[in-house]
Amino acid sequence: MEEDTDDSPEDPCVERVLEDQGLLAVARGSPNLCSLALWDVPLVTDAGLAEIAAGCPSLERLDITSCPLITDKGLAAIAQGCPNLVSLTMEACSGVGNEGLRAIGRCCLKLQAVSIKNCVHVGDQGISSLVCSASASLAKIRLQGLNITDASLAVIGYYGKAVTDLTLARLAAVGERGFWVMANAAGLQKLRCMSVTSCLGVTDLAITCIAKFCPGLKQLCLRKCGHVSDAGLKAFTESAKVMENLQLEECNRVTLVGVLACLINCSQKFRALSLVKCTGVKDVCSAPAQLPVCKSLRFLTIKDCPGFTDASLAVVGMICPQLEQVDLSGLGEVTDNGLLPLIKSSEGSLVKVDLSGCKNITDVAVSSLVKAHGKSVKQVSLEGCSKITDASLFCISENCTELAELDLSNCMVSDSGVASLASAKHFKLRVLSLFGCCKVTQVSVQFLGSMGKLEGLNLQYCNMIGNHNIASLEKQLWWCDILA
Repeated sequence: MEEDTDDSPEDPCVERVLEDQGLLAVARGSPNLCSLALWDVPLVTDAGLAEIAAGCPSLERLDITSCPLITDKGLAAIAQGCPNLVSLTMEACSGVGNEGLRAIGRCCLKLQAVSIKNCVHVGDQGISSLVCSASASLAKIRLQGLNITDASLAVIGYYGKAVTDLTLARLAAVGERGFWVMANAAGLQKLRCMSVTSCLGVTDLAITCIAKFCPGLKQLCLRKCGHVSDAGLKAFTESAKVMENLQLEECNRVTLVGVLACLINCSQKFRALSLVKCTGVKDVCSAPAQLPVCKSLRFLTIKDCPGFTDASLAVVGMICPQLEQVDLSGLGEVTDNGLLPLIKSSEGSLVKVDLSGCKNITDVAVSSLVKAHGKSVKQVSLEGCSKITDASLFCISENCTELAELDLSNCMVSDSGVASLASAKHFKLRVLSLFGCCKVTQVSVQFLGSMGKLEGLNLQYCNMIGNHNIASLEKQLWWCDILA
């Protein structure tokens, strides 16, 4: 009779759900455990966490995500049994509230990083108690989707004397006053990086105060902060004396006027500016009579800003002559007329250029780019640039000596262009994507097979090559990761 193994415990296909007994085995078998992550384990309870607390006193990092049966009692057990805890991450744990955080703050005096997201019963009392108790060591704080108010931010401002990284997201009950008090408390003297997402309390006044009273702030990221305008951006950059990196995403009241004011006022250490999905950043009727020159800027991202076209890009090129990395992905309205002035005004050496989705860029601009910067450029992405043809590849082959990554997805290149890449001397290409290049056929297999330095190759949706030829290529480039 044939043996039935459909539900046998030995069947490796049977899904096993972690329970308290499993944590008991871990605790007894790994007394020196330093890091534990429990993700989406609905059957683990306080009892299981108590076993870890009792058996793993050296635990330093705990991550509990979507564990509905874990409550304050389990967290208190960890606090008492694991005094060396340095990192705590909690997400979507509906049973954990203020008492558990109080216990952690009271017992874990070495706590350095805490991340609490979408825990409905965590409020001001828990956050305040934790921050006050761990004020000497707590360096990184991330709070997201919590029912906390201005009071929690005030406590962070007063007691966050060791805080270097602060992330706040979707705090609906926190207002402008909370950010104002947090900054004016003048306790965040060591703050270096701050990120805020979808917080209505972030206003022009709020970011101006942050710049004034957080003197060490080097990086600020604002996402979906609709109350920040040009005036606030100007005031912020006037006070942020050591600012190095500014990122704005979906901050739609900021316009190109504010960006130019930012570049005028920025510190000499300002190196990176990122504008993503900012619909207010679009062409102005006329450029200012006197344009700023920001020679410190090295990294520029202007991504998915639909109103940003050639006129604005040409102005940016004149303002930022020392760029090394440029990301213009998603700027569908930009043409060669905007990109060429940026290339020509560049006094530095471009290393990374991303033009993904710039559907109106042609071989003329790409050829100009590689002729001017072929000895420095290492990464180029032309994904979705449907006007790019073999002419660009011929120029790349002749001029690029350091190029390591090239993305030609959905471009109009053909076998001739691939042949030119394969025959290029002193070529250092490691990663090549020909995804969706419908004009690349089986003829290119022999050329690709001769590119012995390739480590990654994407041939997905190159339907003219055929599976048999892909198999042959995989044998030739056996060390290369090929997607097909």
